[in-house]
Amino acid sequence: MIDELKENYRSAYFGNLGFGKAPALILVDLVEAYFDEDSPLYAQVDDALASALRIRDAARLAGIPIFYTRVVYKKGGSDGGVFYRKVPILEVFDIGSPFGEWAKGIEPADGEVVITKQFPSAFFGTGLAEKLNERGVDTLIITGVTTSGCIRATCVDALSYGFIPIVVADACGDRHAAPHEANLFDMNAKYADVVDERTVIEHLA
Repeated sequence: MIDELKENYRSAYFGNLGFGKAPALILVDLVEAYFDEDSPLYAQVDDALASALRIRDAARLAGIPIFYTRVVYKKGGSDGGVFYRKVPILEVFDIGSPFGEWAKGIEPADGEVVITKQFPSAFFGTGLAEKLNERGVDTLIITGVTTSGCIRATCVDALSYGFIPIVVADACGDRHAAPHEANLFDMNAKYADVVDERTVIEHLA
């Protein structure tokens, strides 16, 4: 079934984009909400975090721009709109919540940009596209959580704004393997190049 599906997509010629000349790295929502076992959003994605940190190390050595996102709401979610109503558990990101703190190992360095968002895409209402354009970026390497939510939304918007999305499969995670794999398949077919950690690190080197 899967092989048949892949062949169907190949025959429709969904191609590869390849890396551009000026990449940046984004680490999406790597906060305690997904890593603390007491959190209702706990996702068992420690491997994705470890991969993202290795890629960040490579990005720092390469001297490319590095961005982070986190989610913060006013108490009660007055700035969360319909999204906060649809997913009430987003209250874990209300300002002051310990679940909104960075996961272990995520300490942005001087010069690395932290973006606070309220909606799935790292682009929506954040000025990210302008920040990337200011730095001459043409490619966005995407890591973080969750694959079916904020990663996919960020990937689609990256493409829509004219950046090449490179989604790192090893460095993204979801609450279950099924939506993770399904969304990686869709993104690779239609919006991005989905690659592994080794490919990205070798490219940055």
